[in-house]
Amino acid sequence: MAALEAINHIGFIAAAYAAAIIVVGALVAWVMLDYRAQRRTLADLERAGVSRRSASAQGARTAAEQAREDA
Repeated sequence: MAALEAINHIGFIAAAYAAAIIVVGALVAWVMLDYRAQRRTLADLERAGVSRRSASAQGARTAAEQAREDA
């Protein structure tokens, strides 16, 4: 009896799996495209001379060390 019910619902089950695969695939594609766009934007900013915060933190640390040496 359970096998007969499963056969009756096979269309719904297949559609649910297909929808899940489509949604997951779309999310993966979206993340990959956004990653490429962010990398491109970062490269453009670095080419324009904008530095990262971590780079400015390095500079600030050397400036503090220089201030100690001057004092």
